Amino acid sequence: MLRSLRTAALGMAAQQLNIDTIANNLANVNTTGYKKSNVGFQDLLYETIQSNGAGDRNENEKPTEIQIGMGNKPVATFRSFSQGAIEETGNPLDIAISGKGFLQISRADGSYAYTRDGSFQVNSKGNLVTASGLPIYPDITFPEGVSGININQEGMVSVIIQGQPDAEEIGQLELVNFMNPAGLRAIGGNLYERTDASGEPAYGLPAEEGFGSIVQGYLEKSNVDVVQEMIGLIVSQRAYEINSKAVKTADEILAMTNNLKR
Repeated sequence: MLRSLRTAALGMAAQQLNIDTIANNLANVNTTGYKKSNVGFQDLLYETIQSNGAGDRNENEKPTEIQIGMGNKPVATFRSFSQGAIEETGNPLDIAISGKGFLQISRADGSYAYTRDGSFQVNSKGNLVTASGLPIYPDITFPEGVSGININQEGMVSVIIQGQPDAEEIGQLELVNFMNPAGLRAIGGNLYERTDASGEPAYGLPAEEGFGSIVQGYLEKSNVDVVQEMIGLIVSQRAYEINSKAVKTADEILAMTNNLKR
């Protein structure tokens, strides 16, 4: 009976972790470029009480075994990088990636991070930066007197400067892809960093084979489906309740067993 207490407690812990993940997905339903997470579980070892090789007195082989499971454990959180809805903003500095790929961001320590959040701004030095002030890589710097900005599907950035009849190209956006994007580690601020599981970054230009294209004046929204998350939340809540009921039932049976001698 102690086995059932431990197994049900593991089930409660698993559902609590699942609810924590769903809560984070729902909290980021309006976060630009957010990718939802799901928890993966595995069952634990089984205790074989009687193997199928143990036959009866007539040596008849049993077709099945008697096995009791020990519960489950979380093994990973899987992040889905499916395309989110692309919504128009009208801001010429907003860009969305339609398809695969990430934008590369320079961090203060000289390392790089990766994002699907294309809500960029221009700082006091004219550099194109994220909302947190981190510059995009390769650097793109806007000159003074810009009256118009154009970013085409191939990621070429050009500007119209007051007093000049022709547009001037000032930079080229690049995209980065990974063999296993789900292996990227989220570090907050709509940023990811590479890990051994994600593989080495592969560089390319927008609209090339294997890379998405750039859409100016749009942003990619979260790929969280509120209805599906709410269904998952209800299922997890009910599973938690049933596991807690199993703990209570096991405790009551143990109490009855302890009172048999009285």
